[in-house]
Amino acid sequence: MVIGIDLGGMSAKGALLSDGRLEGKSRVVTSASNTAEETALALARLASETAEKAGKSMNDVQAIGIGSPGVVNGADGTVVLWSNFGWRNVPLAALVRKYTGKPVFVLNDANAAALGEAKFGAGKEYRDSLFLTIGTGIGSGVIIDGKLFEGYRSAGTELGHTVIRQDGELCSCGRRGCLERYASASALIRSTQDMMRRTPDSLMWRFAPTVEEADGRTAFAAAREHDAASQHVLDDFIAALGEGIANFVNIFRPQAVVLGGGVSAEGETLLAPLRAYVYPRLYVSETYAPLDIRCAALGNDAGLYGAAQYAFERL
Repeated sequence: MVIGIDLGGMSAKGALLSDGRLEGKSRVVTSASNTAEETALALARLASETAEKAGKSMNDVQAIGIGSPGVVNGADGTVVLWSNFGWRNVPLAALVRKYTGKPVFVLNDANAAALGEAKFGAGKEYRDSLFLTIGTGIGSGVIIDGKLFEGYRSAGTELGHTVIRQDGELCSCGRRGCLERYASASALIRSTQDMMRRTPDSLMWRFAPTVEEADGRTAFAAAREHDAASQHVLDDFIAALGEGIANFVNIFRPQAVVLGGGVSAEGETLLAPLRAYVYPRLYVSETYAPLDIRCAALGNDAGLYGAAQYAFERL
């Protein structure tokens, strides 16, 4: 049995993975004001509490997997850079191992979610899949022949930072025109707000009484009422996301692209036009190498599943 931990900026979640099921789900508060040592101690306590809630002891636990934000070197479990916590070269695996006595393995949180969906969720039918989580930014993970591909020193597969528009909008990474600037949930909200300001008669105002209240659902809700302005927002969003996906498929040729994040809750309202955009733009026809584009299935548990699975595979 292994424990998976999903580390975040405000909290960390833990669960024990046993026979493909998560047990003993627990949570602990995290804070950027804590030192790395204090955070590691909190994660060790979380692991112990998780085992106890699952009716086990730490003696039953073989290993611990941790999905962490930032750049992570999976080989030695070091968080190379996590800006929100000000971490640089934090040996997180070694710190947690010191307090638990268990083998500890750390990977990037988006990679953890990708692995979770590939093994237990929407991608479990496929050997090769891509995972994109559409949130504040765009996180991503690549599964090849059933295994997580991390790249050299675990620094690869940052698909959100591929350029789809040369000399486009400035991205937080320092480049211009990244997919993240046009196809993240943040980008969708910005486009929605801009369109609302330009179209005071749009039905989007019914779903968001003020510009500040607009979210990733606003344009979808209004488009379902046949609102032209919101449909224009969605067309641009689908085109940007579709360009990115077509590029990734042409490179990796997975069997499936799995979409996570809040936007994925729109289901076929998102997927149908996205498939219609992507399929004609593939270098090799979808009829020859079938491609499924689908929504994630595990929700907020994907990272827990993936972190635990990563530890299991690394043992």
